Amino acid sequence: MRIATLLPVLTLSIAVGACVEAPPRRYHAYYPPPPAAPAPRMAELIVYPAHGQSAEQTDRDRYECHTWAVRQTGFDPSQGAPPPPPPQRERVVEAPPPGSGIAAGAVTGAVLGAIVSPRGDAAGGATVGAIAGALLGGAAEQSQNEAAARAEDERMSRQAATQGVRVGERAGAYRRAISACLEARGYTVK
Repeated sequence: MRIATLLPVLTLSIAVGACVEAPPRRYHAYYPPPPAAPAPRMAELIVYPAHGQSAEQTDRDRYECHTWAVRQTGFDPSQGAPPPPPPQRERVVEAPPPGSGIAAGAVTGAVLGAIVSPRGDAAGGATVGAIAGALLGGAAEQSQNEAAARAEDERMSRQAATQGVRVGERAGAYRRAISACLEARGYTVK
């Protein structure tokens, strides 16, 4: 093949390569868990000694029932936010380098364009094929990046919603546990 035939293809490849802007990477090897939802504010328990218990006895019983309720439910309202959930195993997916879809499309298009071009006009066919392939490769890469970003957003939303529900359930379980303990010791709890 002569240099004059390759010159348009080389010029076009440099021009297309210079116009490519790397898109931001949307997925990584590790996603840290979202920040924990703040613990729901527990309404203060109103405890009335129904059998004439002293203030010291009431304080001791409240402390013991609090400790028992924390052990039973794993939720401690005095700690603020609940402990983070155990880390989830994640599958690591290596992202292709930015612009690889455009480059692959341009090369494939150039080869196919050169093959299907009329005899003696391989350079023109390669040029047209490279341009068309670069456009199709760029569109395919952008579509893949958008799909990956949507999937990651959905995963993060589901995880945050699930964690918020768990915190509320555990807070309710704690309140029921401490109330049951205090009522069993002869207190009226509201």
